Order: sequence, then C-alpha cells, then structure tokens
Amino acid sequence: MQNFSEPAFRVKHPGLTMASLLLGAFVGMFSETSLNIALPKLMIVFHTSTAVLQWLVTGYMLVIGIVLPLSSLIAKWFTTRQIVIFALLDFIIGAAISALAPNFAVLLAGRMIQGIGTGLILPLMFTIVMQIFPPKKIGSIMGICALVIMFAPAIGPTLTGLILAKLSWRWIFWSFEIFLVIALCLAVTALENIGQPTRPHIDLLSIIESVLGFSGLVIGASLSSLDGWGSWPVLGSFAVGILVLIAYVIRQLKLETPILNLRVFKVKAFTIGAVLVMLDFGIILSAMYLMPMYLQNGLLLAVALTGIVMLPGGLVNALVSAFAGRMYDSIGAKRPVMIGFVIAIVGIVMLLLTTDHSAVAYVIAAHVILMIGCPLAMSPAQTSALNALRGPASSDGSTILNTMQQIVGALATALATSFLELGRHAAAGSQAMRFTSGVHTGLYFTLALAIIALIVSFALPKQSED
Repeated sequence: MQNFSEPAFRVKHPGLTMASLLLGAFVGMFSETSLNIALPKLMIVFHTSTAVLQWLVTGYMLVIGIVLPLSSLIAKWFTTRQIVIFALLDFIIGAAISALAPNFAVLLAGRMIQGIGTGLILPLMFTIVMQIFPPKKIGSIMGICALVIMFAPAIGPTLTGLILAKLSWRWIFWSFEIFLVIALCLAVTALENIGQPTRPHIDLLSIIESVLGFSGLVIGASLSSLDGWGSWPVLGSFAVGILVLIAYVIRQLKLETPILNLRVFKVKAFTIGAVLVMLDFGIILSAMYLMPMYLQNGLLLAVALTGIVMLPGGLVNALVSAFAGRMYDSIGAKRPVMIGFVIAIVGIVMLLLTTDHSAVAYVIAAHVILMIGCPLAMSPAQTSALNALRGPASSDGSTILNTMQQIVGALATALATSFLELGRHAAAGSQAMRFTSGVHTGLYFTLALAIIALIVSFALPKQSED
C-alpha cells in the first residue's frame, strides 16, 4: 500500500532542489515574454525590421519545442545532476553571448542556446518534484510550480520596461545571470540523482524529422514577412515542413517506443482539448507580441510606461489561471472555455477599435479583458484533455501539449509579424498611424484564432461526460 507521507525518492535537501529548478524555470519562462517589449528598441539598435527581429522570440520557442519531446529520452541517457547542471550552464552561456552580442546574428545564436536550457529544465522540474515530495504534499508543491510558470511571463514585459528605462538592453540578459548562477550553485550543492540512466535506443531519424518539420513551418511563416506568401522560399519551406512532418507522424505511429506518442490523438476528448489549448496559446502569444509594438510605435509611449501598461493584464492572467482550473471540478470544461473565448473576443475587438490617439486607460481595459478570457479557457481545456487519458498516456499527452504550445507560439508570433508588416505597408499616414494599422491587421489574425476556438469549444463534452 502506498505511504502518502513518504516520497518516492528521498533526498537530503528537497527544498533547495526545488528552489534550483524553480529559479531555472522562472528565468526560462520570463525570457519567453521579456524580449517582446524590447523589440521596438532593438529595431533601432540593429537597424532591422520586425520580420527579422521576431526571430528572437520565434527562434527561442522553436528550440524549446524541439528539445521538449526529447527531454524524456535525454533523462534516460544522463543523470539528473548532469542534465540540470548542463541546462543551467547552457542558459548562462547563452545569456552571456546575447548580452555581449556585437550584432543581431550573435544575439539570435545566444537566444537559441538559451532555448535548449529551458527545454530541458521545464519538464524535469515537474518530474523531479513529483518524486522528492510525499504524495500528500504534491498538490501544494505543483501549485507553487504552476504559479511560478504563470507569474514569470506575466511580469516579463514590466520588468523589462523598467530595465530599459534606466539601462541598456544588454542588462535584460545580465539580469538572467543573477538568478541562473544562484540556481546553479543550489544544483551543484543540493541536487541528487533521481533514478539511474537506462540508455534505450535512440531513433535518430525521428529527431531529424522533428527538427526539419517544425523548423520548415516556422521558417516559412517568418519569411512571409519579407518575401510575401506567394514566394518560392515561403512555399518551399512550408512544403518541406509539411512533408517531413507527415513522414514524422507516420514513423511515430509505427514505432513501438516513439519519441512522441501520437496515438493519444485517437481519444476524441484529448484531441478537442489539445486543439483548444493550441489556439488559446496562439491568441496569447500573438497578442503579447503585438501589444508592445502598438504601445511604443502607435501610441508612442516610453518603454518603461509600456511595461507598466501591460502589468495589469499580466497579473490578471496569472490570477485567473490560478483559480480557473477549479471551475472544471464544479462545472466541467465546456462552459468556462466557451465563456473564456467570448470574453477574449470582446477584448480583441476592443483592441481593434484603438487608434494612434486612444486613451491608455482604454487600452489597459481591453488588455485586461483579453487576459481574463484566455486563462479562463486555457486551464479547463488542458485539464479536460489530460483527464481523457489514463496511465502512461497521460504523461505522453502532457509532453505533446507542452511541445505544441511552444511550436504554436513560434508560429503565431511569426504569422502576427507577417500580418503586421502587411498592414503597415498597405496603410497611409504617419508612422504611428501605419504601425497602428499593421497591429490591427495582426489582431484580425488573433481574432480569427479566437472565433475558431469558440466554434471548436462546442464539441467539448458536457460536465456529466467529463
């Protein structure tokens, strides 16, 4: 019989171990949104367009999305200490490269190196804390982990705005180092190995296919901002990405131990929930990319004020996320998800009604409404998806959701950039008016995602079926 007062694996310093992992995960998630607010400034510094600069966001998320599904395999080949210490060192080196970057190419290389560290730390954090704390404490511990994951991207734009108000953009990355060095010291002194490596067979072809397939889609979406949707580079990238991903899916379905267990998509309730989570994540990431562009280039707000304007929405996002999951227990997923997407649509429409002279209070209200709707739909949809799976399939489903969130986030950011550039170049008037028009074009893409999500949510099972 299971002893709920004893952990599955006893370690000397579970608190310090958890602190090390939480700090690493915090910086990883903070980094995911922190650069959004710095992009307008970096456009001037590196004399480049949003179409090129958005790779600092999409490239980072693409690497995380590629590494995440490999984390389970990596954990079977290397010890816990080796992986965590490598991940933290990797992030420290990547952040230092970005902080010292003499040009955009080096800055981007540093960002993509950081993505490797985040892709390893995030899944390991949840796996390790599940084993080093007793079952009776797992609920509260996982709640702390989830709160950190939600809070970090919520305050990212605000802290970045405050940094840029007084210091160089390079200090964004130097600020990472403080937390990462502390995390590394804790890992070196307190972290113990959990389990032993078994070194199973590595299907190299699957890894190559996933890298080429996901990269092809994101590169195609990114190039559309520069070359247009009908250009050969864009069409070629999409064709390669789609064809390779089809081959990847076929291979995963045939393998006895696939890297991603795609058989879980045979469960209808999981598929519906997963699609809704992907759409919701696309809404959030595209909106969080477009908002700083509008505030700084449309309303011409200072970078510090931009961060402050985005803070209420970010905090509301974290707070709503914290309690939205409980709604699933009482009323199921369907109603909160549908209500969430309706609220999100209202927020997006309000943002579409802005001009280059809109009141800041109105923009804050629209952003807050959007940030109420998105997490209200996200948590119940995710819970509904994972609850549809049983046993080991639940872990497979979680890996798929985490992986696809990063890939969809990269795609959504790239597509939002493409539509922003399309709208900006088609508009007339002052630079502020053109940027506002471009942001509106990008928001129409965000609105389309929200409407599709609302329609899909009708397919969710009712509470009695959940």
